[in-house]
Amino acid sequence: MEKNRLEAFSDGVMAVIITIMVLELKVPHGQDLSVLAPLWSTWISYVLSFIYVGIYWNNHHHMLQVVRSVNGGILWTNLHLLFWLSLLPFTTGWMGENHFARWPTMLYGFDLLACAVAWYLLQTCLIEHHGADSLLARAVRGDAKLKLSVVLYFGGLGAAGLGWPTVGILLFAIVALFWIVPDRRMERALAEAQSKRQQ
Repeated sequence: MEKNRLEAFSDGVMAVIITIMVLELKVPHGQDLSVLAPLWSTWISYVLSFIYVGIYWNNHHHMLQVVRSVNGGILWTNLHLLFWLSLLPFTTGWMGENHFARWPTMLYGFDLLACAVAWYLLQTCLIEHHGADSLLARAVRGDAKLKLSVVLYFGGLGAAGLGWPTVGILLFAIVALFWIVPDRRMERALAEAQSKRQQ
C-alpha cells in the first residue's frame, strides 16, 4: 500500500492534538501581568507537550521518507502511536492544572513512555516490512538515544512517584532536548541511497 494516506492522516491528527492543547489554555481575567503568575505550570506543561508533539511529527516525517510502502499491521501500529499522542492534551492539562502534583505528573510520564514504546513498535513493523537491510534498518541500528530515553522516562516516573515530580519533569524535558534536533540518521540514509543511485 502507498504511504501517502498514512502520512496525511498522521499529520492531521498531530495538528488537531496541538490545537486541542492550545484551546485548553484558559484566558485569565484581568489586565495586569500578575494574573499570569498562577498559570506558570499550565504554560510549562503546554510548551513541553508542544515540543514533544513537534518532535514526533518531525521524526515521523523523516522516518516515512526512508520507506516505500506500508501494510495493514503498520497502519494499526501507527494508530497505536496516535492513540497515545492523542492523550497528551488530557495528561498535559491535568498536570498543569495541579502544579506538577505526584499522580498527574506520573500519568504524564506514563503517556510519554507509552508514546516511546509505540514509536519503537512502529519502527519495528516498518523494518520488518522493508527488510533488515533497508534504509530505515541501517539508519536506526543500535538506537542508543531511544534506549536512553526509555531509561529517563522510567527515572522521571520513579522520581514523581517518590514525591519529586519536579525532578520527573526535568528528566522528561531532558529527553525532549535529546530529540529536538531532527533525526539526522534518516537524512544521511537518504543521501547515501541517492549517491549510490547516481554512481
